[in-house]
Amino acid sequence: MESITLRDEFIKLGQAVKLSGISENGAEAKEIITSGKVKVNGETELRRGRKLYDGDTVECMGRQIKIVK
Repeated sequence: MESITLRDEFIKLGQAVKLSGISENGAEAKEIITSGKVKVNGETELRRGRKLYDGDTVECMGRQIKIVK
């Protein structure tokens, strides 16, 4: 499982998808998220602005990412 370390209190889902390298840019991240390919804490998430906090997990395209402080 990969991890993303928070610099602030939270990171938005679209930013996390880009930062993890799943997408190359914001437009691609938006398309991936709105097409239902992303799960946050085991539930499908369609909002790219969803705030992710310490302990949240993201699953997308066979990859798992944990958000850590």
